This record gives sequence, C-alpha cells and structure tokens, in this order.
Amino acid sequence: MNKTMALVGACALLLSGAASAETLRFATEGAYPPFNYVDANNQLHGFDIDITHALCEQMKVECTLVAQDWEGIIPALMARKYDAVVASMINTEERRKKIAFTDHYYRTPLTVAVAKDSKISDAQTNFDGYTVGAQSSSTQAIYAEDVYAKAGADVKLYPTMDEANADLAAGRLDGVIADKFPLHEWMTKNGGDCCKILGDVADTKADAAIAVRKDDEALRQRLNVALQQIVANGTYQKIASKYFAFDIYN
Repeated sequence: MNKTMALVGACALLLSGAASAETLRFATEGAYPPFNYVDANNQLHGFDIDITHALCEQMKVECTLVAQDWEGIIPALMARKYDAVVASMINTEERRKKIAFTDHYYRTPLTVAVAKDSKISDAQTNFDGYTVGAQSSSTQAIYAEDVYAKAGADVKLYPTMDEANADLAAGRLDGVIADKFPLHEWMTKNGGDCCKILGDVADTKADAAIAVRKDDEALRQRLNVALQQIVANGTYQKIASKYFAFDIYN
C-alpha cells in the first residue's frame, strides 16, 4: 500500500513538473532569408530559427516561434505578446531607449547593390540624383536617410527587403542598401542576372542581437549565458556552417 502511494506520488510530481515546464515565446520576421523565412507550408526556417531552438535546448525550456511584421515587432514585444525577438535586429542606441539587447550573435556591415549597367561606381558614393531603396524601420533605412538623402538621393522605404530588391531588379530603383548577408543571398538566388554588388559601406559593421524588454534583465542574462555556451560547445558553428561558408560571429 505504501509502495503504491509512493508510486502515485512520484507520478503526480512528474506530471506536475511536465505541466509546469517553462515556455518562452520568440518572434521573428519570417521575410529575411537566410536568417528567417517561411516555406510553402508556412513553417519558419533559417539561421535565426535554428539559433533560437539551440538556445532553448541549452536553457532546457520549451520555445514557441511566431512571425511578426518588421514594423510591429518592437511594439508587440513591449506589449508582451512574446518574450524576445530573434530577427537579425541590430543593436542601436535609438532602439536601446525602448528595449534591451543580449550580446551579439553575429555581426554584419551594410552593403549596396545596383543594376549591372549602373554608372554608380562604389558603395561610398552619395547617390545624388539617384533613387535608393531600403527596408523601413531598419539601420539601412536610417543610413540611407541620414547620408544618401541629405546628399541629394531619393530614398524609398519598403515593408520588406524582398520588395526593395524586386524593384531594383525591375529597374524602378537605382540601388538598394541592406545588411550584407541577406543581400548576397538574394543576389545568389535571384539578382545575378540584373544586378551587382558594389561592396560594403565603410564603418557600418554592427551587432545583431536578441531583443528583450528592459524589465526582463534575468532573461537577458540567461540568453547571454546560453549563447556563450553554444558558441563554446560548437553548436553555434555547426548551425552557422549550414548557411555560411565564412565567419559571421566576429
């Protein structure tokens, strides 16, 4: 009888533990290959997604992932619709006024692409008289408006980078400015016949990090520890090598 009661009690504890397992909610954009994108079955994939799963496994928590439009991704985080954002978001001073960031999980410069027959010769040009596209609410949009627009360029902003790239391919833009790795991914798969990469914009290398609410310092620290661990144990490099033939961490 006592053994039976002990067994029942142990099972109850196990069930209670399973029921109370911590679940963290993460958001990503779902329109930024190879970092995050949605397949034909509406499933999320990409570097950001794989890193998120690795961090959750390291922290021994369950995780859920949702796609969120880029312009609404910070407001929804602040409204507590999810716990963190893993969406290749650059850690900037302006964003830190509203939210907090973990340590970086990769670094990227800005890069410029133009039509193959373009007379624009390098990424440092001021684009005076030209039309340049960028994704709205992004670091590349800020750069385009602060540098190119002030020097005489017409800057057009788009909800997604794919839309800006499509207008470049169609001849409706003279150039686009974007983070280096997604732009190279698009060129490899879609833009090689129409366009060319001019190169990186000098002094624009920046940290992509996980965003959390300012009052979630404990979660930020947990994510930092887990990130350090997956870098140290080789998990990070194993994931990165699926998408890139070069170092994106340093």
